[in-house]
Amino acid sequence: MTPSEPSVFAWLGRAVHRHRGVVFLLTAGVLVLAILGILRGGQLSTGTVQGTEAARAAELSRGISAASNDTTLAVIFHSDEWKTDDARFTQALEEVLGPVGKLPEVSAVVSPQGAPEQLASRLISSSGHDVLALVRLKGDEREAARAFPTVRRALTSDKLGVLVTGKVAFVDALDRLLEHDLLKAELISFPLALIVLLWVFRTLGASLLPIAVGGLAVMTGVSGVMLLAHVTDMAQYTINVVTLIGLGVAIDYSLFIVSRFRDELEHGATVEAAVVKTVDTAGRAVAFSGLAVAVGLSGLLFYPGSYLSAMGLGGAVVVAFAVLYSLTFLPALLSVLGPRVDWGRLPIPRLGENKGLWHRLAMWVMKHPWLVLLPTLTVLVAIGLPFQRLQLAATDITALPAETEARRGAEALENLFPSQAATRILVTVQFPSGDAFTPERARALYATSHRLAKLPGVQGVESIVDLEPGISANRYAALAEEPAARPPEFDLALEAFTKGNITVMQVLTPHAAASAEAREVVRAIRQERAVGDGQFLVGGQTAADVDGAAFIVGHSPKAVLFVMALTYVVLFVLLRSVILPLKALLMNLLSIAGSFGALVWIFQEGHLSDLLAFEPRAIEPSLPILLFCALFGLSMDYEVLLLTRMREEWLRTHDNAHAVAEGLERTGRLITSAAAIMVAVFAAFSLAQAVVVKAMGVGMAIAVALDATLVRVLIVPAMMRLMGGFNWWAPAPLVRLLGGAHAPEDSRPEAPKQ
Repeated sequence: MTPSEPSVFAWLGRAVHRHRGVVFLLTAGVLVLAILGILRGGQLSTGTVQGTEAARAAELSRGISAASNDTTLAVIFHSDEWKTDDARFTQALEEVLGPVGKLPEVSAVVSPQGAPEQLASRLISSSGHDVLALVRLKGDEREAARAFPTVRRALTSDKLGVLVTGKVAFVDALDRLLEHDLLKAELISFPLALIVLLWVFRTLGASLLPIAVGGLAVMTGVSGVMLLAHVTDMAQYTINVVTLIGLGVAIDYSLFIVSRFRDELEHGATVEAAVVKTVDTAGRAVAFSGLAVAVGLSGLLFYPGSYLSAMGLGGAVVVAFAVLYSLTFLPALLSVLGPRVDWGRLPIPRLGENKGLWHRLAMWVMKHPWLVLLPTLTVLVAIGLPFQRLQLAATDITALPAETEARRGAEALENLFPSQAATRILVTVQFPSGDAFTPERARALYATSHRLAKLPGVQGVESIVDLEPGISANRYAALAEEPAARPPEFDLALEAFTKGNITVMQVLTPHAAASAEAREVVRAIRQERAVGDGQFLVGGQTAADVDGAAFIVGHSPKAVLFVMALTYVVLFVLLRSVILPLKALLMNLLSIAGSFGALVWIFQEGHLSDLLAFEPRAIEPSLPILLFCALFGLSMDYEVLLLTRMREEWLRTHDNAHAVAEGLERTGRLITSAAAIMVAVFAAFSLAQAVVVKAMGVGMAIAVALDATLVRVLIVPAMMRLMGGFNWWAPAPLVRLLGGAHAPEDSRPEAPKQ
């Protein structure tokens, strides 16, 4: 492209201005499709990782009722007045469970009425006022989740108190909690963002435009996530994450566009010229910023077969729509509004607008680089140090508020029916062929069960060879050899625990599923692999936690290296410097490390728990890598904004100190404004009740705040002063290959004008 030829962005700006009616119609069409996508979206899940041992164990045992704890509801019936052996209690119980057992969504109902004596005794509490019923739902977890509301409505009684818990109940409660958190965050974040925009623009018209674009981007992004849920596993909080990222970037990008448009009008440009220039300059910045965020989120694609990969795709969708609307719909609106973009001017005082403030700050920093650099780096390192104490555990029922029925039910289950509330670790035994219950295999299963029962932290084993304590291995072998001699109860148990050449065991531990002690039990069980001529796999929630954390840790080095390497290449192409991209990577790592350390200090170790209203617990395994990938792109936005302006001044003057000071002067207020918007949006999510969403909001707010203050304002100028002219060095052949050393004209927007 020759200098006289218009760029692609200039062509786009002119096309949007001249065909703005078409742009509005297309945007309206996309909005209608987005609403339909939300209404007809797929089912969200708790998030799974495919291909792990726990996942294979669950798949092999599918269809075996004794292994289907994830689709079984634990229902506690209580009466203050009646004992469980009272006929009135029994009748009231039957009035509920009878119709429930006939529902098409229910596979089986187990209660003290009709259950084998040994099992029935475990379903009646020692208090004599509580009964436990197990309601098994049909299908897999997703089908059970869809059926839960119908079944829960049927589990009601005007004579008995009813509490329902279990994984399906937990998932339903978490889903409702996340929906509530999302609505609350949106109701708070939009007004907060508007307040910051009013402070930046001081006019109502200009301030409302980014809010409109943010709402459009989020709605379309959420629709994309819901549609993708039809074909891939989407975790429930993907919607919250997509909204979090989408609001932040869409409003920031709109800030860049509106700022530049107002600036062009102020300098006498016509509306068409202002739109074209805005898209050609600020639009280029928005496109590159979107690319930077996409590069960061692309790191999540290194987790194939997991909800993280799908979450990265969902994040990329909302960022793509944020860029699209910022380059089309928003310029079309500006074409219609023209000078009216500044309607509704407000008498807001210009606080902190001392011309030359950023220039003087940069010059002071550069005069005392070591005085600034060493204490600031020390503060960031100190903030990041708690990350060394990181502990990972998947979200469990303790993440729900204490008043939630599923959590109250779990606590009641633990108090009243401790054997049923024990953490169950699934052991799926697969034999090469034939029947899983033969004399030889019965003896092998018996020996394995007794070895597992003796492991530290194990309180018992449930299996086909553990039906009664007094039965010997020889007796089980005899039952296997003579089917006709088996009592009917044994055949029912055999059907519950076996299917063809597969049988299951449930290893019970009193430790919480997410605890370190339960994970140690899983690791100990996995040392015992052989069962006669068969092998076993270990599954269940705790094993899934162990495997999920190992999966994330194992794939993270490649993901991190890929994101950093690709970011370096993109920055080198943009800045034509070897040193500046390295410095940018280091700066990002510093701000992200500070955020990670703060997360551990706050959410794992419990500091500020009263202020933020949460219970301390281990960090969700996906959170660190999700934050890394999202923040790497978001932080790069400010770095590029700052460095491209500095590079323009360096190419013009070849004065490093002037380039740094002038770059900070021209971009400092815009960086502050953009960061303030993101912090406001992210802080709104810190009010969520779901801890994983709260931690995500707090972590991103801290990272952006550190990035826009300590890093960009203090550390960057100090380091650039120490590097001097070497900042701008690059091998001449590479520079010529990339098109010379000239900076792209007005490649980033300037600070907002009032």
